[in-house]
Amino acid sequence: MSEMHIESMASGSSESENEDMEEREESEEDDDRPRIYLPDQPLKEDEHLVCDQSAYVMLHQAQTGAPCLSFDIVMDNLGNDRKEFPLTSYIVAGTQASSPHLNNILIVKMSNLHSTYKALEDDDSSDEDDDDEEEDEEKKPQMTFAFIKHQGCVNRIRATNFKNSVLAASWSELGRVEVWNITQQLQAVDEPALLERYNLDSVNNPAKPLYSFTGHQQEGFGLDWCPTEPGVLASGDCRRDIHIWKPNEAGTWTVDQRPLVGHTASIEDIQWSPNERNVLATCSVDRTIRIWDTRAAPHKACMLTAENAHEKDINVISWNSKEPFIASGGDDGFLHVWDLRQFSRSPPVGTFKHHTAPITSVEWNWIEPSVLASAGEDNQVALWDLAVERDDNERIDEDLKNLPPQLLFIHQGQNDIKELHWHKQLPGVIVTTAHTGFNIFKTISV
Repeated sequence: MSEMHIESMASGSSESENEDMEEREESEEDDDRPRIYLPDQPLKEDEHLVCDQSAYVMLHQAQTGAPCLSFDIVMDNLGNDRKEFPLTSYIVAGTQASSPHLNNILIVKMSNLHSTYKALEDDDSSDEDDDDEEEDEEKKPQMTFAFIKHQGCVNRIRATNFKNSVLAASWSELGRVEVWNITQQLQAVDEPALLERYNLDSVNNPAKPLYSFTGHQQEGFGLDWCPTEPGVLASGDCRRDIHIWKPNEAGTWTVDQRPLVGHTASIEDIQWSPNERNVLATCSVDRTIRIWDTRAAPHKACMLTAENAHEKDINVISWNSKEPFIASGGDDGFLHVWDLRQFSRSPPVGTFKHHTAPITSVEWNWIEPSVLASAGEDNQVALWDLAVERDDNERIDEDLKNLPPQLLFIHQGQNDIKELHWHKQLPGVIVTTAHTGFNIFKTISV
């Protein structure tokens, strides 16, 4: 289940290990396979971690220079349910550069994404010939960028399709929320000639936002496009204010200057209902999750509240697209699942404790309603299947018996993971971003 294996690097040992050396050598003679590594498991001096490639159908890494700590997957016209390799994915991301004036919105095309699956083979078959090297060269992934200058670090960015255009909303650390039309940039990353022309033109004529809202009193992170009412946006700030945006006939947005009233601290995440218009969920540093009906007056819009939903700040929420569930993750490292049919009256219907640091991202799978992914500051991405139950008669490895049975897979290798998203058009594919760059992968588990 784990992405990492432990391998020995040397045969030496310290004096403290000599007493049980003979015992260990006897067992290692019988079983010299790599061992599964569990997070926080101490490594010996002669051991290091290696990726188990047989656990992935596909695993690619990408670098963007300045870290992009927020991104979104752009829906494309290449078709849904794409499973045949090589794969292509488009994303929009925002940088967090050291200087506010060096930040950009990146429109990225990742293409030629081949399967990287390598079955476990005998040592005799591990040598590669010249044909294999040429084939590997042909299968190298490719990444193309188009840039939009952005004032201030991008706290969060979200994309949507609206009136034959692709839009991106960005939250700036300078306290502004802006909407950009990124259709031209998406066309440019598909055509080298268009990209060259765009790069030349953007020097003297940088792209400008379609609309900029400066009504927030502080910077923020909460941001989400409504999936059932095109063009409608919600933004929430660190002051506790949530504003609802609606597109108007002038081609811009009308933002209700009256914030939704209810939270008492910073809004950390916003999620519109995937099925009901005018309904959204929010989570906050005040440790509550609230459900709102935006048709009501702002001071009456809060319909349901889960008080003390976590022991510490609630960072992220995700609304299940097929079942009446919301998942939440907080600074306490807990992952909770809430049933909206008994939201205010009952505790969570599921609670999972695996992450050893704050949870930074959580998202339900779009196809399998019981499958969930979570990421945390413990440098882990965990895949869960909440439909799994432990079989009391099943024989379990001693190292794994304390893990929740719902835990399918642990992905590692990135530092300070900030966001993850399931790709809606590439089943089972996950994209993650961290201080160390992007990963795009598909495991054998989902």
